[in-house]
Amino acid sequence: MNRVIVDYTKLTTDILDMLVEKYPDGYDYSDIISFKNAKGETIKAVEVRTETTIYLVKISSKLEQTMEDYAEDEDSFDEDEDLDLDDLEDED
Repeated sequence: MNRVIVDYTKLTTDILDMLVEKYPDGYDYSDIISFKNAKGETIKAVEVRTETTIYLVKISSKLEQTMEDYAEDEDSFDEDEDLDLDDLEDED
């Protein structure tokens, strides 16, 4: 299974859908995963999964606001602006 680290600025609508579905009331401290990336930096993220990929979405105050905005008005997010997978960090 692939692990992909995603910054909130690079979220696709698919990942936002999964986040809002898994954390409809926002995420809690117990939902946060801490780990070291390839550069040795500590990363805090929340996890969502598909059948083939684990997405670790870096947390920040802006992630929570993005999730809230998306849940309120999904039409405001442009489907054509989905992320190019080459922009994601792949952690196999």
